[in-house]
Amino acid sequence: MTEFEIEAFLMVIKNGNLSLAAEMLHITQPALSRRISALEEELGYKLIKRKKGIRNIELTNEGKSFIPIAKKWISVCEEAKGLSDIDYDSVLNIASIGSISTYILPEVFVKFMKSNPNKRVSFHNYHSHESYEYVEKGLVDIAIISDDMYLKNVSTIPLFSEPMVFVCSKMSVYEGDIDPKQLSIKNEIRLPWNPEFDLWHEYWFGNIPNYKIFLDQMSLLEEFLTIKDTWAVVPMSVARKINENSTIKILNITEPPDDRIIYYLKSNDKKNVLIEGFLNIFNGEISKIECVKSHL
Repeated sequence: MTEFEIEAFLMVIKNGNLSLAAEMLHITQPALSRRISALEEELGYKLIKRKKGIRNIELTNEGKSFIPIAKKWISVCEEAKGLSDIDYDSVLNIASIGSISTYILPEVFVKFMKSNPNKRVSFHNYHSHESYEYVEKGLVDIAIISDDMYLKNVSTIPLFSEPMVFVCSKMSVYEGDIDPKQLSIKNEIRLPWNPEFDLWHEYWFGNIPNYKIFLDQMSLLEEFLTIKDTWAVVPMSVARKINENSTIKILNITEPPDDRIIYYLKSNDKKNVLIEGFLNIFNGEISKIECVKSHL
């Protein structure tokens, strides 16, 4: 399967008949037919119905289904050809867990791009274990994670730590410092912050999933907190951000989970200047958050 064969097929589709397609490609009609036949032979099925005396083409069912595949094939070819034109040193590849990308990174990205107008950012949301793999393979330059582990050739560096706090609607009955023994898990919005939080949660509430709502998408938290008497235990950075746009209470816990520690991962020094610039801006943003301790 070659680019010429795919191009020939798409040109036939565009023009509706073989002779006009051949003219547009500046080849003879027999040469065009050979390209289509070679493509069909490799695929193992016919793309075009051939009828004597009929100039306009008619596609088989397979031919109709092959159109989006052919377009994608051409797109991939063009993308592959353009790889040599990319200045890889001008692209910062970043990954992050959802809570950081939702509640902290938007402001960081805006300031980073303003400070580096000639640079580009490629961002992906990954879980912590995925980030380790991508950093090790060199596909990500820096990743922000919550679940630390050891992996050869990947540095795990503390970024900041923050307390875990109790949040609920301002219309709820909760007041003052919150004693975990007084909480009903049936009203909880459960979020998977890190293994340390899971241990704390199991100690107070057991391992039976009796929570009201389980979330793996941070952006939904604010909406669910509007439900009467629902509550959640969240990091301070999350509580502070959702409190900007909604009416919630942020309360202390008498026996809280351990502070959440956020780390960043990197594998080499190839883009130290870009990484350091990004971390400086990130540090400036978290310094605005009450009770957050930077480790940079």
